[in-house]
Parts: sequence; C-alpha cells; structure tokens
Amino acid sequence: MAKTLELQFATDLGKFAKLTVDNPVEPIDPAAVKLAMEQIIASNAFRPTTGVLVAVDSARVVERNVTDYQLI
Repeated sequence: MAKTLELQFATDLGKFAKLTVDNPVEPIDPAAVKLAMEQIIASNAFRPTTGVLVAVDSARVVERNVTDYQLI
C-alpha cells in the first residue's frame, strides 16, 4: 500500500497547484503541515505553470492499493 501526502495550493492565476510527498510520517500533524505549506509559499522555491503559489488550500493523505496479476 503506497501513501502520499498531497499539498494543494491556490495560485495567483486563480488555479491550483499540487505537491506530493511520498511515504509521509504518520500521524499527520495538521498544524505542522500548514506551517510547512506557508513556508513553501514564502520561499518562492516552486514556480508551477498554473501560477505563483499564494495560499494554502488543502492537504490530504492518499492511499493506493495495487494488485498485480500474473497473466497465463
């Protein structure tokens, strides 16, 4: 089972940008995640094609189950 932490930001163009973190440390601390997202915005380290990051929108953990089948 693969888990990712998805961080979604609002941009100056009225769109959204998403950053993902593989295998996040759990339990997730919402206050720490929000603070980290605010620091990412302040750093201007990311320039997505959807615009400049301007606000925290949301965060969520996504679990993905993959089942491989051997074909005969």
